[in-house]
Amino acid sequence: MSRIESVLSSPAARDVGPTVLRVALGAVFLAHAGAKAFIFTFAGTVQFFAAHGFPGWTAWPVFLAELLGGLALVAGFRTRWVALGLVPVMLGALKPHLANGWMFTNSGGGWEYVAFLLLALVAQALLGSGPYALDGARARRVAPSGRTASAVG
Repeated sequence: MSRIESVLSSPAARDVGPTVLRVALGAVFLAHAGAKAFIFTFAGTVQFFAAHGFPGWTAWPVFLAELLGGLALVAGFRTRWVALGLVPVMLGALKPHLANGWMFTNSGGGWEYVAFLLLALVAQALLGSGPYALDGARARRVAPSGRTASAVG
């Protein structure tokens, strides 16, 4: 086994993997929430949603899901549940992009990026938050019985 393989298969690397994925996903969702608020504006986002067959008011819960979900992912709070909770948001995001083909560089943006985020959320739900998270801190807390509490993340 090479030195690189040895480092990548170490317990420390396995611990860092879910953390890197979780923080990256959180940053993406925070960026998308920020884009809705500051770049497209809420009025523009409502109009975009309505133009693609969604009730305009659904822009608000999607914004909140992206904002709060992104914060929770970065912090590692209830990671598995948050990742699963964001799956319907990404399924909805597929609709405007499906007719534009695979590549996100296509006119109107294809569905490749949305599909990747969707699968990354599923992977995060399967992996959990990793030890460098609020979930991990809660798991290490010692319960009154003297046993370590189980991980929730």
